[in-house]
Amino acid sequence: MPSPRGLFASGYLALVLAFLYVPIAVMMVMAFNRSELYELPFEFDTRWFVALAGNEALLVAARNSVLLALANMAIATTLGTMTALAFARYSFFGKTVLQALLLPVLTIPWLITGTAMLIFFFWTGVGRGLHAILAGHVALSLPYVVIIVGSRLKSFGVELEEAAATLGATGWQTFRRVTVPLMAPGIVAAALFAFAISFDQFVISYFLAPVGTSTLPVEIYTAIRKGFTPEINAISTIIILASMALMVLFARFSKFGGER
Repeated sequence: MPSPRGLFASGYLALVLAFLYVPIAVMMVMAFNRSELYELPFEFDTRWFVALAGNEALLVAARNSVLLALANMAIATTLGTMTALAFARYSFFGKTVLQALLLPVLTIPWLITGTAMLIFFFWTGVGRGLHAILAGHVALSLPYVVIIVGSRLKSFGVELEEAAATLGATGWQTFRRVTVPLMAPGIVAAALFAFAISFDQFVISYFLAPVGTSTLPVEIYTAIRKGFTPEINAISTIIILASMALMVLFARFSKFGGER
């Protein structure tokens, strides 16, 4: 029989999970409710998913968000991993200052960052557009990638790399067969985090999106101002299911570097 302490822990955990997931579950259920006004009793219907298939504005915005997130993931992960490697494995002039400047960027509110980027891009002639949004997303994601990959690098030290070099491996062979597999879980986690930051980013996208171009968060915000429709529930349900599938895959394959 469970002890009182065990029952309290189980109840506490259930309350925390309910706080996190009940609103999401309600939204997903309402995506399949026939009523446009969320009226009960619940009547199962997929009409909002059919309507979503004909909503070109939402689909184009979703496509923009996915493409931006993928591009941001590739660029931020590559640059951030190289930066983390430089910080963890090399000594150079100004290293301490550069590391110290990395964390304050994370504390700046995104509203201020978006305003600064808007002013900077207009001042330099870059202007608004998907290219400007991508640059903004990379700037936001890069510090997180450096921190996540850097933490992974610190977790296993340099002993195995030195052992590989001692056994005759070249620098490239050591990097490819020892360093990359060891830090792979960190790279995958950082890449997924960069994807999520970009896909969910509203402030930067809102400031830097030109007229006629939108991302999914901005399009949903615009649609809510005009009047919330269950089509937003439908596309949100698809995104949540895709995100959960991605995280399950990540949990399944994140140990391909092996537990150390």
